[in-house]
Amino acid sequence: MRALTRAITTAAAALLLLSCGGGGSSSGNSGSGSGGSSTGSSSGGGTLLGEYTAPAQEALSTAEVGKIVAQAAAQAQQSGHPATIAVVDRVGNVLAVFRMNGALTTAKIPDAPNGNDIDIQGLSVPAEAAAIAKAITGAYLSSSGNAFSTRTASMIVQQNFPPGPSTVGLESGPLFGVQFSQLPCSDLSARFQPGGSAALIGPKRSPLGLSADPGGFPLYKNGVVVGGVGVMADGSYSLDPNVLDTDTDIDEEIALAGTVGFTAPDTIRADRIYVDGTQLRYSDTIYTSLFDVSGATYAQTDPVLGALVAVKGYFETATLRGGAAYGTEASGVRASTVGEFSDRDAFVLTDGSGNDRFPIRGGTDGADIAQPITQAEARTLLEEAFAVMTRARAQIRQPLDSRAQVTISLVDTRGQVLGIVRAPDAPIFGTDVSLQKARTATFFSGAHAGAELLADPSSDVQGFVGKVRAFLNDPNALTGTYAFADRSGGNLSRPYFPDGQVGNPNGPLSRPIVQWSPFSTGLQSALVLTNLSQHLQYVTGANSGDTRQRCTFLPDVAAGQNRLQNGIQIFPGSVPVYRGNTLVGGIGVSGDGIDQDDMISFLGANNAGVKLGTLGNAPATIRADQILVNVNGAQVRLRYINCPFAPFLDSSQQNVCQGL
Repeated sequence: MRALTRAITTAAAALLLLSCGGGGSSSGNSGSGSGGSSTGSSSGGGTLLGEYTAPAQEALSTAEVGKIVAQAAAQAQQSGHPATIAVVDRVGNVLAVFRMNGALTTAKIPDAPNGNDIDIQGLSVPAEAAAIAKAITGAYLSSSGNAFSTRTASMIVQQNFPPGPSTVGLESGPLFGVQFSQLPCSDLSARFQPGGSAALIGPKRSPLGLSADPGGFPLYKNGVVVGGVGVMADGSYSLDPNVLDTDTDIDEEIALAGTVGFTAPDTIRADRIYVDGTQLRYSDTIYTSLFDVSGATYAQTDPVLGALVAVKGYFETATLRGGAAYGTEASGVRASTVGEFSDRDAFVLTDGSGNDRFPIRGGTDGADIAQPITQAEARTLLEEAFAVMTRARAQIRQPLDSRAQVTISLVDTRGQVLGIVRAPDAPIFGTDVSLQKARTATFFSGAHAGAELLADPSSDVQGFVGKVRAFLNDPNALTGTYAFADRSGGNLSRPYFPDGQVGNPNGPLSRPIVQWSPFSTGLQSALVLTNLSQHLQYVTGANSGDTRQRCTFLPDVAAGQNRLQNGIQIFPGSVPVYRGNTLVGGIGVSGDGIDQDDMISFLGANNAGVKLGTLGNAPATIRADQILVNVNGAQVRLRYINCPFAPFLDSSQQNVCQGL
């Protein structure tokens, strides 16, 4: 056992607390968004604090990809642990999958705590899929301001934060549930294309979502994240349940060797970043403990130590590839044009041929509600949220007092995208997650949530409706009587309710703690189980057809469309949008701290309401923080949103969400 690797002085701790935000100053439970005062608004994103600096357009060359593979393989060969090694670029294009001679072909997901496996617990998955998921995680969670590994991911998705035998009773990780994002069924994530202008567009999907199994790292060139490397050698696709000790992890050693010459800047690695005063972890392996792999070449590696292998849906030709430079048209993520978004700091998703994949538009749900969101209203909602972000103090970014960088998504009541905008260097993972959050808040606030869950073909999914109604003692739950932010639904999705309080029952959208694991979270995992099964059978060749490009088997609300087409998310950062008492959509934010995400979505909706006078946040009287739950004789209130301490870089204002 050992303490976390660095101590912080009292003075530094005070500064970090201001940066990280800590708990929330307000649950946003008084006043209406459309009637509140404008808070955190600006005359245009970037005008108060200067423009964002977009990262340089760096990319991995074919030779560099071969070098990364060779270094990882050299470490594996000398340590006697043959591995499967994957390399991806920043937007998830798979550039290499190398299987060493004698490497295990599968990896086993841990069994349920009680031995009764459900969802994907206990499954064996292709080693290539595990390695790709790890590489994507390292790339997607990182930016020019933070470098996160799969060990970092492990720390922030478990039932206690930080995870360890002495931390039982603490709340869950800040990104609890993020592992069920970037799903292979997601309608946002791009799929492999053999050639043409769409060949490299991202963000690409992951075969297993995000990974919490150590052995995945980001790759950097000149301080710019250009991709990730992932390794599977030990046959276990798991996580680290105890952050308080130091592990010897074969996969992590091999993957870290692959990063030699492509290392993340020391100043932005996870162990330089704190959340609520807790230092994050980057690696339990240090470079000086590795073999000298700097002289390894790809010519010495293939075919002597193994060979590239094709992977259906990801790497269909076993040939080394160079990566896309993030920020270029070819990457699928680039700076917006004048006609796409008013703030030139914004980035958008593109189709590789110059077209915005998700242009700002009006709602598609005119057959369902009297006054859908108009295109002008959609633009204002996104602009106001973006303006709040430009003033917000980042949580997971170095140096201290950096501006927040996130992705913002807006949807209508059918879950259809009305616009997506990003800050230039926002982590890629937040793109899919922000859309999940927007759809989740809108779905659970809608009148059809209960009926559509009951119409799902899975009896497991159907059963959650009765659990929610019994838990809340409300037969009308999930019929649109209350507005649910993602923080509210997240309260109900924890294996203890309230979060972390050992001995209490689980939330009704969660598995019980004896059954729960990051591989089986509850409704979140149950909704996409069939999609994941179909996809893994496709990857292994057991099925000729892939899962469709939309998650869940909820009933369609339009041809080929359901309301949750990339799954749900259960950590905070979204609010539903209302016109008076009528739900009209939802806004989701992800990328730079959960309280920051809450604030940007909530104040963005509020400020748009002040500016337009037509829509805004849900009326205070119907927000989920009006719900009281009887737990062991005590009345527990759900939360709606939390806004951070010291939220703005240009103001000492506090309690910025109070009373709105």
